[in-house]
Amino acid sequence: MNYSKKTINDVDVKGKKVLLRCDFNVPQDKATGAITDDKRIRAALPTIRQLLDQGAAVIACSHLGKPKGEVKPNLSLKVVAERLAELLGQEVIFAADTIGPDAQAKAAALQPGQILLLENLRFDKREEKNDPEFAKALADLAGEGGVYVSDAFGTVHRAHASTAGVAAYLPAVSGLLIQKELEIMGKALDDPKRPFVAVLGGAKVSDKIAVINNLLDKANTIIIGGGMAYTFLKAQGHGIGKSLLEADRLDYANDMVVKAAEKGVTLLLPVDHLCASDFSADADCVPAEGQDIPEGLMGMDIGPKTAEIYAAAIRDAGTVVWNGPMGVFEFDKFAGGTRAMAKALAESGAVTIVGGGDSAAAVEQLGFADKMTHISTGGGASLEFLEGKELPGVACLLDK
Repeated sequence: MNYSKKTINDVDVKGKKVLLRCDFNVPQDKATGAITDDKRIRAALPTIRQLLDQGAAVIACSHLGKPKGEVKPNLSLKVVAERLAELLGQEVIFAADTIGPDAQAKAAALQPGQILLLENLRFDKREEKNDPEFAKALADLAGEGGVYVSDAFGTVHRAHASTAGVAAYLPAVSGLLIQKELEIMGKALDDPKRPFVAVLGGAKVSDKIAVINNLLDKANTIIIGGGMAYTFLKAQGHGIGKSLLEADRLDYANDMVVKAAEKGVTLLLPVDHLCASDFSADADCVPAEGQDIPEGLMGMDIGPKTAEIYAAAIRDAGTVVWNGPMGVFEFDKFAGGTRAMAKALAESGAVTIVGGGDSAAAVEQLGFADKMTHISTGGGASLEFLEGKELPGVACLLDK
């Protein structure tokens, strides 16, 4: 896939209307609707400020939650417009619909240096269907000479009207957020500083099959942790007690071990574990030395020896990509392995990239976020990026 795409630095936006796709899908308090974390809104500020400073009239759009094509007042972007206005220090005009009369009138009246936020895109079922009529109506808001800017990395793996469809009607470039994702992650996959170490965790092997396949041709070392490690260990003939197992993936796990050896890739699996008799935060933590897990116990985290071996591999790395926690990090007793990985990444001199989702949450929660080279803003998108898939919301942007 070509990661070299035109950005807002390559187009003249002065006096033009810019349709800007942001990721304002922020977490909210279920009772009050108040935004509980505005990180995604803050992430959009550099692009918005640059466009406004250069004399563009910005028409921002986003989805929020999963309204499934219905208007749901509790998922209105009005609350985002208010927070965005506070952060920008200027008025954010809000349209009560996405492509309806209010949006059309407010977009038509929008002046350079002003910003308008449209109502939740997913209130219209045509958004997720990538309906050409809906995409054209969105593009028409920017009018003659308008530009489309994609800056919602968390949605570029989806071919929706606002992420891909509009590019058929407007010249399409990336914002600063997507530019950073493409440059850092693209380089890590295409031309990494070596040794290149991939740390893969999470519950299921099936979620990571395509990632492992792709990385076997690129990485020097692949580290396996989390629930998916037990399927690998079982495939190697080890006892895993009542740990998580994907029985239909045993042959696949074996094939990966064989393939890694053939390609000269070091594949590391846990050599000891922290276990529990049941899956709960207050279960007793039982160490299991060696690769086998006793009957009646389930693996909940990598053990201290494993953490040390994994950290040593990271210490010597030139590039580290991490996707998925090492254990049940939500339970404090079983967060040690994930914490050890975060600490090793933070202390390494390597280019460190954390793929979004649970690993990003863990790094934030454990206080290591500012020590990473890059934390991806998209969970699903960063996973598909690591799989080497073409992302529709990136493919539609103009090449440099």
